[in-house]
Amino acid sequence: MVGALDHRYRGEHPIRTLAYLFREDRLKLLVAVFAFLVKHSPTWLLPLITANVVDIVVGHRPITELWINTAVLLVLLLLNYPFHLLYVRCLHGAIRRMGMGLRSALCRRMQQLSIGYHSRVSAAVLQTKVIRDVESVEQTTQQAGDMGLSALTMLAGGLVVIALRVPAAIPVFLVVVPAAAFLVMRMRTRLREDNESFRREVEKLSTRVSEMTTLIPITRAHGLEQDALHRVDGTLTRVLRKGLRLDLLNGSFGALAWILLNALGVAFLAGSALVAYYQVIPITAGDVVMLTSFFATLTSAVTSLLSLTPVISRGLASVRSIGEVLQAPDLEHNGGKDEVVSVRGEVEFRDVEFAYGEHGADGDAPAVTGFSLTAVPGETIALVGPSGAGKSTVLNLVIGFLRPTSGRILLDGRDMETLDMRTYRRFLSVVPQESILFEGTIRENVTYGMADVPEDRVRQALRDANALEFIDRLPDGLDTVVGERGARLSGGQKQRLAIARALIRDPRVLILDEATSALDNRSEALIQEALARLVAGRTVLVVAHRLSTIRGADRIVVMRDGGIEEVGTHEELMRMRGVYAGLQSA
Repeated sequence: MVGALDHRYRGEHPIRTLAYLFREDRLKLLVAVFAFLVKHSPTWLLPLITANVVDIVVGHRPITELWINTAVLLVLLLLNYPFHLLYVRCLHGAIRRMGMGLRSALCRRMQQLSIGYHSRVSAAVLQTKVIRDVESVEQTTQQAGDMGLSALTMLAGGLVVIALRVPAAIPVFLVVVPAAAFLVMRMRTRLREDNESFRREVEKLSTRVSEMTTLIPITRAHGLEQDALHRVDGTLTRVLRKGLRLDLLNGSFGALAWILLNALGVAFLAGSALVAYYQVIPITAGDVVMLTSFFATLTSAVTSLLSLTPVISRGLASVRSIGEVLQAPDLEHNGGKDEVVSVRGEVEFRDVEFAYGEHGADGDAPAVTGFSLTAVPGETIALVGPSGAGKSTVLNLVIGFLRPTSGRILLDGRDMETLDMRTYRRFLSVVPQESILFEGTIRENVTYGMADVPEDRVRQALRDANALEFIDRLPDGLDTVVGERGARLSGGQKQRLAIARALIRDPRVLILDEATSALDNRSEALIQEALARLVAGRTVLVVAHRLSTIRGADRIVVMRDGGIEEVGTHEELMRMRGVYAGLQSA
């Protein structure tokens, strides 16, 4: 669906996008419209039947006509239930499927977008698009269906009945009804402006209260409680004044709108009664009742249609917001590239340069420049240097999250630009600085993405990661739920689970990104011991904040300003008394 939706969305109006999203449910939508016409028919036939009943009573026509009109209305009322269910099943079902399709398209697209895109766009923004924006589109289409169909069928049905019964009244309705609806909407517009002003004041209050709660420790520590309360009281007073003014305006405009609409109704009633009394045109007493009823209902229908405008605008804005993700060009392209079926672990950088920004645009200082290095299979290479030296960029280049602006990276002699990164990453594991766990059991987190893993293999990976010592003490063992983002575990415990997750995959290339930073000494010792098992026989690139943890690396690469300053073992670099030795003594 994503590819097709991309094509349909690009450069087109959001309404066309919505039409495309509903393409598979077009028949159901037609059935929904038919069902609505049947279920809603009593609302626009009631004035006609009421007119018939009045004329039967006034003219003393046969009583059988009364029973016929009553029976017709009762049958239509009884039909409302099954046809309403049919309408809900067809329309609301189509809307739910559209929402599911949009969310699926967004989630799929997010999996295809590059890590560079995800580093620029916050997760909260993307989550809002998947949840709130799609919900807004669903609500818009639902309200447009419910309120729009109701108003349109009322208008169409009412005008058809009037045209057949009192055709001379049609021009009057076509002028007076829209004018009355326009006057009501003008009053509502003024109310909306005042409601918006009050909403902004409440948002300021929310910000002020949030600020107050955040600052409570500082406020209490310095005895500034009264100052904090004074700041909040000022905002509370403004909210009170705005709220009272809004209530008065709501009351006055509501009353004026009600008086205006009913005054017009009275005028219409008197006018139609005078026309009937003097027989200006041949209409009956029943026609007077019918025309008066239709004036109120048709005015309400036009008002409903006008009030849908901001609702539809919000929905279309949400469609455009969703399109920002569906149209984002920053994709990781793997289609048609060579599949990786085995990896020895040789990684070679050949004069690699990488600059962040749009395709390494001019003016963007390269994060990595002139980087040439070869890691042979089974070698552990540590990257050290000050913040901003380019260490994390090198790791992301090895993972394939980033592609070189210039130069080449070879995996076992093959240019990584020609490889399908998804298949390559089956042979790669990453232990990040902050272990990422999801809401689930320990077993599910360790075996994430793997099916039917024997328990003894899971336990062996956890044992090698020094994690069994705390897991066996848990009441549910491997089936213990770790909580959202591993909230029920300590930092060291989460990190050991991340190592177990890497071990169980038996990777050929291993990335360690400050895997022992911000841990206490005992946790670091346990993780260092686990990492020693993890790196054995694998090509490892490691970034470490604590230089003491990388002394055993086969080679240490010292980076500065995106380039390589020194390369050697710990002992060799210390003898050189260069940048690395300076970092050690710092």
